[in-house]
Amino acid sequence: MVWVLVTVGSAFGGVARYTLSLLALRWLGPAFPWGTLLVNCSGALAIGAYFATVDVSAPALQHLPLWQGLSFGFLGGYTTFSSFSLEVLFLSRNQQWVRALLYVASSVVACVAAAALGYYLVSTFSALL
Repeated sequence: MVWVLVTVGSAFGGVARYTLSLLALRWLGPAFPWGTLLVNCSGALAIGAYFATVDVSAPALQHLPLWQGLSFGFLGGYTTFSSFSLEVLFLSRNQQWVRALLYVASSVVACVAAAALGYYLVSTFSALL
């Protein structure tokens, strides 16, 4: 059952990633890989928030098929670290060193911050409910 949930989640995550990437390209243009950055940050935010929900309510839920389908499946298919790596390589090969470094630094800092923010928001507000 876990395999089915991870497979289905990955398919939906991939479609969501593709959709957001196209929207970012349309809205922000091709000069910077905004779509991948937005996907990675929103995926980090979502995984942080989702983990806080599971962590706060019942840590044992992390081992249930639904958790694995959503985290490894949907969010694994949604986030795009492999695309990120390829885009850094392309920027570097085109000798766009400043953009490559800016992209790496902003992706790492923003995604870790987004995961922490997601965890904090859910942890804080779930205590209020």
